[in-house]
Amino acid sequence: MIVGKRKSTLALLFSMRGSVLPHILPRILAVMAVSIVVVVVDAHIYPLQHAGSSAFAVFGIALSLFLGFRNNAAYERWWEGRKLWGQLVADTRALAREAELFLDAPEARERLVRLTLGFLHLHRLNLRRLPPDEAARQWADEAHFKAPHPPCAALNAMAKLLREERQAGRLDGFGAKALDERLTSIGLAQAGCERIATTPLPFVYSLLVYRTSILYCLLVPLGLIEASGWLTPLFVAVIAYVFFGLAEVTEELENPFGTTVNGLALDAMCRTVEISLLPHIGLPAPAPRQPVDSYLS
Repeated sequence: MIVGKRKSTLALLFSMRGSVLPHILPRILAVMAVSIVVVVVDAHIYPLQHAGSSAFAVFGIALSLFLGFRNNAAYERWWEGRKLWGQLVADTRALAREAELFLDAPEARERLVRLTLGFLHLHRLNLRRLPPDEAARQWADEAHFKAPHPPCAALNAMAKLLREERQAGRLDGFGAKALDERLTSIGLAQAGCERIATTPLPFVYSLLVYRTSILYCLLVPLGLIEASGWLTPLFVAVIAYVFFGLAEVTEELENPFGTTVNGLALDAMCRTVEISLLPHIGLPAPAPRQPVDSYLS
């Protein structure tokens, strides 16, 4: 995720970090090349039929509205993912405090905190479809990595720990109920994140947007050539940047847990939880993750 102070107007104009321009530049150049061919043919080979700008204006407005709708849907997914991870941060902090209140055995409290951190890292890896990394191995058991669903394996181990403490008489009924409700809340947030990660926007939206945008950018030179002349390729490039850029932004925001520069900073949020939980088991809190070149992972 791109963070940091707002850049100056000049820096924003030429900034490539976090921009979709590198991804859409080949498409922009392609439609520019087509528009150059159209201008050359119209001026020196064969006069083409000029369509006028009115029809393309109406077409462009309709396409913009559809792109805006799809972009809003993608941003809503991104923001819901952020809210769910905010809930996870709050619930894991509350779980550590409730463990201090209800769990008498220090070993059980430490085990619960370690399992909580292990679950959070396993959840992060599961959403991003990444293999185990050093941060996850520090807290999660090796058996969790081999389970069919590693995050659920960690949650199940937490529930088993609470059951054992309850059976041993070191956890009363009220405390067991409070801790179980906290685990349920964590599980609901986990399921919400997995719903977003495994349910993309309907493919037909992407197909319609890309086909319509390309068709529009290929035909729009016929509507601009009479008024713009040799400037037509420049205006076509601007139009293509807007339409292709909006479509590409939607693709990135659609999966808020990805590793793109506009994805959520899951590593940083896991570190935030570590900072909050480790003092509960007598370990020093690590330093917060810092952005690198304005990018916070």
